[in-house]
Amino acid sequence: MSAGENLVFSRVRIATGLELHYAEQGDPKGTPVLFLHGWPDSWFTFSRVLPLLAHDVHAFVPDQRGFGDSQRPDSGYAIEDFAADAVAFLDAVGIDRATLVGHSFGSFVARRVAIAKPERVAKLMLIGTGFASSNPVIGALTADLSNLPDPIPLAFARDFQAGTAYLPLPGAFFERIVAESLKLPARLWPLMIEKLIAYDDEPELRRISAPTLLLWGERDALFSRREQERFAAAKPDARLMVLPETGHCPNWERPAEVAAVIDALMRENVRA
Repeated sequence: MSAGENLVFSRVRIATGLELHYAEQGDPKGTPVLFLHGWPDSWFTFSRVLPLLAHDVHAFVPDQRGFGDSQRPDSGYAIEDFAADAVAFLDAVGIDRATLVGHSFGSFVARRVAIAKPERVAKLMLIGTGFASSNPVIGALTADLSNLPDPIPLAFARDFQAGTAYLPLPGAFFERIVAESLKLPARLWPLMIEKLIAYDDEPELRRISAPTLLLWGERDALFSRREQERFAAAKPDARLMVLPETGHCPNWERPAEVAAVIDALMRENVRA
């Protein structure tokens, strides 16, 4: 039986008083894995991966604050706030230590957790991360976001999401990706990117003690190969795995390969 057959959705109130919506699947006694989605996504960004995971992976996939069907407070959108939410979420669902899988924006959240609360992170998998949170592509995105109306135009959301993938995607899946992104209020589109750019963990990357795997698509339009190499230089024990002919979203484009990498990472007898 694949783990995807027992996917359930719940809501949980974390220590900050915030209520988060999340998906969960797998053996409750299995290895816990916390998935942290990118911007402007939701749990659904991992929906093609989840059915392919081994049953003994106990997956938790929350909508982070402001995204998807979770609450949208007036403030608290710094990367440090998202990281505190992730730790509080683990507390709320009774998980002491988990592997973290973060994609894009979520990879910076996962990195912050690994730096601030190393005892909570068994292993770290960063999909489509960067060395720094700001580069010319993100800078251009900031300029585009500054002039967006409320509500966010459907065409803008569709064009942005289409531009992050290299391989063709199933039509229904892509339309749901766009719909999920439009759940993010217009005021939070530029604010979250501003907060991402303001985050700087470069001097702290060596403090990450968890075994770290970088998964990067060679056609990634947001973060370059050079950025992966700079990360690996800052944390020399980090491993880089490159997926050929793949864009910024391997979890959308090559879900079988991503699930296989997660399965292999779970079975490695390596501890922080």
